[in-house]
Amino acid sequence: MIVRHILCVVLLATLSAAQQTPPPASGTQAIYAAQAGSAQNKFAYIHENGAKAKPDPTPTTLRENEINAWLSSGQAQLPTGVKKLQFQGEPDVINATALVDFDEITANQKSHNPLLSLFSGTHRIEARAKAQGTAGQGQVHIQSVSLDGVEIPRMALEFFIDRYIKPRHPEIGLDTVFKLPSRIDTAIVGSHQLTVTQK
Repeated sequence: MIVRHILCVVLLATLSAAQQTPPPASGTQAIYAAQAGSAQNKFAYIHENGAKAKPDPTPTTLRENEINAWLSSGQAQLPTGVKKLQFQGEPDVINATALVDFDEITANQKSHNPLLSLFSGTHRIEARAKAQGTAGQGQVHIQSVSLDGVEIPRMALEFFIDRYIKPRHPEIGLDTVFKLPSRIDTAIVGSHQLTVTQK
């Protein structure tokens, strides 16, 4: 589905709102669980609708709080090294915040390249990406990535992706184009929501 695909693209290319933590109050946690359940139901519907010979073209809208609750619920299969992930949407833009353990991603492979020395230990990563889906094709363009509040040079990101990400995921880069799953024709990132249409 589009959310999981964008999740992987943004973070594996990373390295994709302030970070949110499920509130401790039991009443609030019930609301949080309901939001995660709502997201899961919508994902299931998108999958089932896409399996039909003629999918229902009525748009499905996932709200930002539903997606973030689902990501924190333990139901999401996050990429290796990613401990937490939250999204914030604005028109055609995804802002992602994550806690990333780079030693897990690199499997402790050491490099003598000084540009790669940044990528060790666990850090708070913030990524901003242009994202859209049209005519059954998704496009993600990573505009910037910061590590603990400091922007990472694009050249360093490219080195990191080439060495540690592309060997396992050759389709992923700072600019990624991919086929949308489940007969999704359009995926529109809006203000605090994602709307998908299938056909």
